[in-house]
Amino acid sequence: MEQAKQDTLMIKNATFITSAGRVDQFLKPQKPTVAICGKSNVGKSSFINMMANRKQLAKTSRDPGRTRLVNYFDFGEFVLADLPGYGFARVSKTEKDKWGKLLDAYFKDKGNLTHALVLVDCRHSPTEDDKQMMQFLHYYTIPFTVVLTKADKLSKMKLKEQIRKIAGELYLGVENVIATSAESGYGKEEVLKKLRHVIDVANEEEYVEEDELEEEQE
Repeated sequence: MEQAKQDTLMIKNATFITSAGRVDQFLKPQKPTVAICGKSNVGKSSFINMMANRKQLAKTSRDPGRTRLVNYFDFGEFVLADLPGYGFARVSKTEKDKWGKLLDAYFKDKGNLTHALVLVDCRHSPTEDDKQMMQFLHYYTIPFTVVLTKADKLSKMKLKEQIRKIAGELYLGVENVIATSAESGYGKEEVLKKLRHVIDVANEEEYVEEDELEEEQE
């Protein structure tokens, strides 16, 4: 039982920090940062609330495309950055270009960004926007995990099929795809274990860098 506690991240009191709509407003937290990416209406807010054990930490909306800012949350051992949703058809080209530039600037000036969770609706194949987001992450060498949302909408057999199918379409191993449901909490434990590993690795790398710096100064 003790081993399970060590392997799983514990989130006790997640809180909202601030929102940023411009590059000069981006935070540079000292803690590891995990970004949440996904198309509009994929369930980002519901996913964040599930992870935080809070119903209204991230505001959900029936009107997709409303989140146009980078929203920062303190999750204890790490900072969560909720990035603007992409791919909403009714948004103007000017607005889409603005969002694209904001995301590009965010990844370029990544600071302590250590990992990204890319949310994809488990019922559908990844969109071209989803694939472009992953190209962004590859380009800026940001490790990521694909998190499938709305797993409660499919049978267990169909969900397994979709995990294999989506992993194949994205040229990923199935171990890099985690199915979740904000309704039932399905998959939450697996995401927490993944984040535990991500944060531990980030902290270890920081200690190594600090030791090397001290040796150079000596």
